[in-house]
Amino acid sequence: MSEPTAMTIVCDDCGTTQPELSTRTRCTCGGLLLVRHVPAVTGDALRRRFDDACCARPSRTASGVWRFGEIVQPLAMADAVSHPEGNTPVMHRAALAAWAGIDGLVVKHEGYNPTGSFKDRGMTVAVTQARRLGARAVACASTGNTSASLASYAAQAGIPALVFVPEGQVAMGKLAQSLAYGARTLMVRGDFDDCLRLVQEAGDALGIYLVNSINPFRLEGQKTIVLELLRQFDWDPPDWICLPAGNLGNTAAFGKALEEAHAWGLISRLPRLAAIQASGAAPFAAAFSRGFDTLVPVQAETLATAIRIGAPASYRRAVRAITATNGVVLHVEDRDILEAKARIDAAGIGCEPASAAAVAGARALRASGVIQPTDRVAAILTGHVLKDPGIVERMHGAGGLIEAPNRPVTIDPTLEAISAVIDG
Repeated sequence: MSEPTAMTIVCDDCGTTQPELSTRTRCTCGGLLLVRHVPAVTGDALRRRFDDACCARPSRTASGVWRFGEIVQPLAMADAVSHPEGNTPVMHRAALAAWAGIDGLVVKHEGYNPTGSFKDRGMTVAVTQARRLGARAVACASTGNTSASLASYAAQAGIPALVFVPEGQVAMGKLAQSLAYGARTLMVRGDFDDCLRLVQEAGDALGIYLVNSINPFRLEGQKTIVLELLRQFDWDPPDWICLPAGNLGNTAAFGKALEEAHAWGLISRLPRLAAIQASGAAPFAAAFSRGFDTLVPVQAETLATAIRIGAPASYRRAVRAITATNGVVLHVEDRDILEAKARIDAAGIGCEPASAAAVAGARALRASGVIQPTDRVAAILTGHVLKDPGIVERMHGAGGLIEAPNRPVTIDPTLEAISAVIDG
């Protein structure tokens, strides 16, 4: 990169500028912080830089996040804590598209990241920043995926990690990662919102660097999901981007990515965002139905544990993202999420339940006529199928949670038994 990109950190609420090496994740006024960039070039020149930044030659980055480093964290590109991450595939499956009623439906699978979820995109940037700050320790509240990602990246960086998770509410596939990667795992008697409140208090009192999605550098990493998707569409945006919505960090990051991409001439128009919540954890959808009057927290309950959040921290930013893209917010029942998951799994793709909310939502929007059958729709799958093996067992076991479970078959050790299964 021959010319530098200007970067500042500002408060969303009062506009106060923060030092680049500040450990704060909130302004003194209480507002969330935002990273702003002024790229040295725009339009075709910026597209060419991104197209050429990855991945084949040793002189290029292998990371699908750091290929966009000059509009993510330009001061840290040379010393990033990276596995690498990103470069996740966009996939089309005819059977899944037909089920949803949308010919142009594709899924972008963030479960292909190193720890199995999209969280790695934000964590590579946040932990890189933590190392630049000389952080004493890093911490997060989590429903599972954030803690797994933080544990992995902190281990790579050599920084102690604390993860706060709600006791009894985290899938074992995720909890196992936090334990395996060496994070100190604190089981809190409460829900995610209690964990987030506690970790913020700990960060302020004990000098621990907080890396939840209220951290501005987390959003910078997560926005590369959209930048990479746009590049995979040859910078011709889809009509819709559907994504699961819990704490609303991704919704905020997606909106930021799209506004920046449009302002800098990377794309000529904005796709519409569709944020999909589970019905038992849908305060954002409820606020949308009331014209975004106010956020009313709820006691969240859903089988889609990754989005089981009742008081989303990035609400105001997410409102801006939906408003700026003429987007929509809706909720879908757990049974619809599990049915979508079964279809995604059966297509040979697989995902955790929260991911399937994006496809269930796309199908519901098609059924209501909001999405047209010829629209190009990208649904974001946020986590790998093995993140929650317990739900797969419940879906296909004796008490199957779906209409057509794929139950294991016990057979005698004979060829006749195998033949009977094939014929049956």
